[in-house]
Amino acid sequence: MVAAEVVRQMAQLAQLGWGAKRIAHELGVARNTVRRYLRGARAEVQEHLAARRLDEAARAEALRLYDGEAEGNAVVVARLLREQSIAASVRTVQRAVEERRRSQRASQVATVRFETAPGEQMQVDVGQRLVSIAGNLVRVFFVCAVLGFSRRLFVRAFLSARQDDWREGIAGAFERFGGVPRTLLIDNDGALVVGRDEARQTARLHPAFAAFCRDFGVEARVCRPYRARTKGKTESGVKYVKRNAIAGRAFGSFAEFAGHLDGWMREADERVHGTTHERPIDRFRREEAAALRPLPANPLPLRERHLHRKVANDALVDVDTVRYSVPHRLVRTGVEVLVGQSEVRIYSGAELVATHARTIEPHTSVIDFAHYRGLWRAPPQLPAAESPRALESLGRSLADYEAAVLGGTR
Repeated sequence: MVAAEVVRQMAQLAQLGWGAKRIAHELGVARNTVRRYLRGARAEVQEHLAARRLDEAARAEALRLYDGEAEGNAVVVARLLREQSIAASVRTVQRAVEERRRSQRASQVATVRFETAPGEQMQVDVGQRLVSIAGNLVRVFFVCAVLGFSRRLFVRAFLSARQDDWREGIAGAFERFGGVPRTLLIDNDGALVVGRDEARQTARLHPAFAAFCRDFGVEARVCRPYRARTKGKTESGVKYVKRNAIAGRAFGSFAEFAGHLDGWMREADERVHGTTHERPIDRFRREEAAALRPLPANPLPLRERHLHRKVANDALVDVDTVRYSVPHRLVRTGVEVLVGQSEVRIYSGAELVATHARTIEPHTSVIDFAHYRGLWRAPPQLPAAESPRALESLGRSLADYEAAVLGGTR
C-alpha cells in the first residue's frame, strides 16, 4: 500500500520524463509498483482500527482464567473465552493480562537480599571454564564457596564435578576458614541431591554427602529448583573467579594453575567488597572467625571411589584422564582401582598390584618402571677383551703383528 503523496510524486516525476526504474530508486519503492500506479491505480489510505478492548466483566473473567486453568497462557484464555461466547483475539487477551503478567514476572525474578549472621552460612556452587594448561584448552571445574557474613571466598579446581570433588572442595573451604559454619547452602546438583519430597518441600541428599555433613556437623540446605538466586553470593563469586582469576590467563601445568588460585584467594581477601564496603578478611577476623565451629578431629575420608578398569596394551589404566601403570602381566585383564584423596591403589582380585601418588595433572602418565621389568630382553654380553697371552698362544708374538701392520720392524 502506497500513500497518496508518494503516488503524486510518481506522477510529477513521470511528467518530467523519468522512467519507472529511476522513479523507483528515487522514492524507494518497487519498479512494478511505480508502473502499476502510473497505469492508473489509485492510492489507498491505510486505516488504523482502534484496538478492541474487553469490557470489565470480560476482563475479570480473562484474569480469572489466566490465573487458573489457563496457567498463564493467553492462547488458552482466548479459547476458553470463546467457549463462553466472548469474542476475543489472542492479542486482545494479551493486552488485558499484560499488567498481571508483568507483575508476576517481576515477583519471580526479584530477590530480597538475605544477610546472615557471622558463622551462620556458607554458600557453595560449582562453575566450569576452558583454561589453557600446557598449551591445551582443558575444561576445568571449580568449587567456589563464600562465607555469608564476611564474604571470604574459597575456590579449588578439579577436572570433574563428581561428589568426591564437591566434598574435597567444601572440606578445603572449612580448612582454609579454620572452622565450620552452621548451615551449608547448595544447589540441586545431581551429585549431591537424589530427589525431592514435594509434599514436605524438602530435598533428599545423597547418602554419602549426608554422611559428610554429619561428620562435619553442618546442616545442608538446598535451593528450590529454578531459584538459584537464593545463592546470590556464590553466583557472584563464580563470575568473579571466571572473569578476574582465570580470564585471559594461560598456565604451564595444573599445579601452576592451582598455585595461582591460592595466591588469587589471598588477593580477594584484601579487596574492598562492593556490598559490605569492607575487606572480607577484616570482617572475618573481627566477627566471623570466632563464630565458626571447630573442625572434626578425625574426619571421614573425603575421596573413596571404586572403579573397574581394563588394563591397556601398554600396561596402563586410565583414571580421570591420568594413566597409572600396573605390572605388564596384567595387560588386557580387569582390575579394581581405589581412588583416595592422596593415592591410587590398584588390585587384581584380592592382590594389591600397584600403588601410586594421585595426581591431577591432565593427560599425564604415572609410571613405576618396575612394572615393566622382564618385558625387554637383556642386551647380549660382549666378549671380554683378549689378553696378550691369548694372542701369543696362536704361535706369533705381538711384535710380529705390529710389524705386519706397520710394514716393518722397529
